Amino acid sequence: MPRLPTAVTCLVIVACGLGIRALWDGPVPKYAGDALYTALIYALLVLAVPRVRPWVAAAVSAGLSWAIEFAQLGEIPALLRPVLGSTFNPPDLLWYAVGAALCWLAHHRLRAEHAEQG
Repeated sequence: MPRLPTAVTCLVIVACGLGIRALWDGPVPKYAGDALYTALIYALLVLAVPRVRPWVAAAVSAGLSWAIEFAQLGEIPALLRPVLGSTFNPPDLLWYAVGAALCWLAHHRLRAEHAEQG
């Protein structure tokens, strides 16, 4: 994947997360934020390793998100709580998987379209 569009995608994901938080209250921004958190990890992975296969990027991004969530069962240092959170919430695991799956689907389709054109 080309790096410039991937970098722009990272910025769009962050903007979407901030926008959702600004526009809605309740569970919508919380769970959308979970999916977007995993999407950002996915996009950063693709930015770092442009040739990563979609299924690998999905597995790594979901796995890292889950690892961070399970780490919340213990003590997260105060400095990292704004980024990593502090409270384990089981439904978050589902939304991380949703984020990874949607990214996998988009990435897989983009790669297929690129292969058809080239």
